Amino acid sequence: MGFLQREEKPNQNPTSKFMEWKSNDKSFSNYDKEIKDNVLVKLPLTFLVLEEYHTVKGYSDQDKTGIYSNEVLQIGNQEMEVKTYKGRLIAKGLYKDIKGVVKTSGGDYFKSIYVVTKEGELVNLSFKGAVVSKWSNLTEKGAWKRLKDEWVTIEDVEEHKKGSVKYTTPNFKFNTSLSETEFKMVTEKATELKAWMGRYFSKKEKPVNEVEVDAVVDLSDLDF
Repeated sequence: MGFLQREEKPNQNPTSKFMEWKSNDKSFSNYDKEIKDNVLVKLPLTFLVLEEYHTVKGYSDQDKTGIYSNEVLQIGNQEMEVKTYKGRLIAKGLYKDIKGVVKTSGGDYFKSIYVVTKEGELVNLSFKGAVVSKWSNLTEKGAWKRLKDEWVTIEDVEEHKKGSVKYTTPNFKFNTSLSETEFKMVTEKATELKAWMGRYFSKKEKPVNEVEVDAVVDLSDLDF
């Protein structure tokens, strides 16, 4: 090692949790690498949005392994490359053009949102189906402009029923604006994420969360 100090773990993702909504549990779930199992993250949850991306996740019955894709910022003009964790290419192209093949293969569209929690933790939230619609309702008619300086809180859920199937979605609502101290904290986390995402988009090698999921399909997460 020479005079210059090497950057340790240059590809280390600063995101500490990758959480998906679990309808039956009325909470988020995070995969814990240490115990190799999903851990529930109970409500309430308060966060500030840094950026929103689009991705594909799922499970391949054919390959008996998880499905993933790269994350894109503009789903209408940026290509997705959907693969299984065994390396098989399922489809590549704009999502609107490959959606049918992806769905047939066991993949689903997810909105991937990077946030900073009120406690100062950098977290990724994955939404699909009815939860995406619920999120869109919060940010419609220009309300998305409030995301840059207002906390969003989830304190409770809304219960739904489609046919014989019951499911839940989180209730999103705007909270308070950032204080000066909170703004500095969020800026630091945003800088960390920006640096890592820059490397991620330049390499385009692995899914952002880098977690292979050989999970049993949860019927509570069906697209309603």
